[in-house]
Amino acid sequence: MNQISIENASCIRCGKCVQVCPTEIFKQENKTADITLINIESCIACGHCVAVCPTESVLHTAFPKDKIHAIDYSQLPTPDQVLLLCQTRRSNRAFSKKDIPAAYLEQILHAAHLAPTASNLQEVEFTIVTSPEKLDLITNFTIGVFASIANKLTLPIIKQILKPFLGKVYKLLPNFYHLINERKKGNDLILRGAKAVLFIHTPTANRFGCQDSNLAYQNASLMAESLGVSQFYTGFVSAAMTQEGKNSLAKQLGINGTIHAGMALGMPSFKFPNYMDKKDIRVNRV
Repeated sequence: MNQISIENASCIRCGKCVQVCPTEIFKQENKTADITLINIESCIACGHCVAVCPTESVLHTAFPKDKIHAIDYSQLPTPDQVLLLCQTRRSNRAFSKKDIPAAYLEQILHAAHLAPTASNLQEVEFTIVTSPEKLDLITNFTIGVFASIANKLTLPIIKQILKPFLGKVYKLLPNFYHLINERKKGNDLILRGAKAVLFIHTPTANRFGCQDSNLAYQNASLMAESLGVSQFYTGFVSAAMTQEGKNSLAKQLGINGTIHAGMALGMPSFKFPNYMDKKDIRVNRV
């Protein structure tokens, strides 16, 4: 169990730790009273109390001195810079044949790892696939699932029963056949020549694995964009995993858990000189 204490000699009783603690471990009877602690066993080690204390008076065993770092807010990007990064981020599938620098992959992983998680469980894990054989495995798995679906849907008896109810699915069949036929020609329209795939996964029992993983994905995507690494969401792969429902791709890649998100990565063949406005924003204000 985590051990938490307050150094009363340096504490200025500002009450910030009381305000930020999600499990309400910190208590203060009034604005001048000492900070007290209750139910320490409910601590989720989020670190809010340590991060907010202006005098380093909160002592927490999960956060020794070497894990605490002062923030220089002058080094943060401006709101305009962050917005420009969001505006210029595109799913660029025009990859060059250049390898992604290992340092870039590490920065992308680091950014993803920094994303928040439900109850601060921090159970999100990452698998980076760079082996050409394993990348082929991902594509072949996806194509195989789509081919199986297409074969089943076009069986005369199945088609007669399901088409009235699954009209939208049947409209996807030409896309499936296009992907399959291009693969037979040696063209990979699943990963598009990506040099790496980042899979984000959690233990299967994690109730918020999908949400946590996609928060991590967003961090990774923006870091990749800032580094000049092109990327796109592996939607075809995710759809194939969902349809197959056996978690076999994860097992083949040595992943113990459930994959919730995937990102194909590569160095761009070129950069986009322009960005366009999105459709008008839709906001419901209540």
